Amino acid sequence: MDLKFIKKKIYIFVKIISTVLITSAIGLESWNTYAVITNTNVPSSLNPIFWIERFAMISHFIEGIIAAFYAPARQKIPIKYATYTFFVGTIGLLELFERQDDY
Repeated sequence: MDLKFIKKKIYIFVKIISTVLITSAIGLESWNTYAVITNTNVPSSLNPIFWIERFAMISHFIEGIIAAFYAPARQKIPIKYATYTFFVGTIGLLELFERQDDY
């Protein structure tokens, strides 16, 4: 087994987990916003989870902005690559800045 094969498998696993977690974070934040609008109580035990998901979403948003800024230099469509990077996180940036001869 070579290192490139292992790296590719890890990237795929992290991309899937990251996409599921960010989608869940969007759902949680939507639920929390709905609860605030309708004056519904959200269990206070979920507050740490809300803070973690907000931190993750802000981090992924910043990574998406960075990807959108650098995507044209790598012949990528900025909005498309920014959205991709928002969902997969740091892996998207690593792929953007990876040298072409690494493939």
